[in-house]
Amino acid sequence: MTFSKSEQRAIITGASSGIGRATAIAFAKEGIAVALVSRSLEKLETLAKEIKDIQGEAKVYSLDLARVESVSEKIALITRDFGGVNILVNNAGIGYTNTIAETPLSNWQKVLDTNLTSVFQTVQGVLPTMRQQKQGTIINVASIAAHNAFANWGAYCVSKAGLVSFSEVLAIEERSNGIRVTIISPGAVNTSIWDTVEADFDRTLMLLPETVAQAILHAALLPTSAVIPEMTILPNVGTF
Repeated sequence: MTFSKSEQRAIITGASSGIGRATAIAFAKEGIAVALVSRSLEKLETLAKEIKDIQGEAKVYSLDLARVESVSEKIALITRDFGGVNILVNNAGIGYTNTIAETPLSNWQKVLDTNLTSVFQTVQGVLPTMRQQKQGTIINVASIAAHNAFANWGAYCVSKAGLVSFSEVLAIEERSNGIRVTIISPGAVNTSIWDTVEADFDRTLMLLPETVAQAILHAALLPTSAVIPEMTILPNVGTF
């Protein structure tokens, strides 16, 4: 099965704010129908109305991806309810800062569950559909923290490094099924994640969510005969 541009259907996690929200709007403007997944039903409904106001198609699904034991089944249900999917954007994630020595096991596990294990489960939820149609694009939003060591960001760095490795293996395994995998690794992005961590950075120098969304859109719209394995996007001032 081959989707035309007008038929493309995407699931976007973490869609209620930041990169996910910007990506949903960018997709909708290109005529891609979007299934909006996040915990906050109120924010999702506000976004869906905004998308419908610009003649886009959107449907909302409230789901806590940190509850990893039920993610795969629920994503499979969302896929069927939404009428299929050929693009998955795994954007949901959380920040966390603490030294490795002082990080409680519960916090370590929460970061890995949200940033890595939930992606594993989301992918398992859509793979049967993508395999059946012999086409799919999976875009995983990682971070430059996957390739760089930042003090006090141990759990986060490990979760994003794991996401990159997971994505690389997935790409090899699913290539023969017509499924391609892209990793988007941005530098600092001005989102609400900075309200939840201890970091003193100038947020005016950071990337805008809309900039990262354009990169995600570009990867999604690339002809199916090509793939961007990983794209790194940095603020013009450099890495921070």
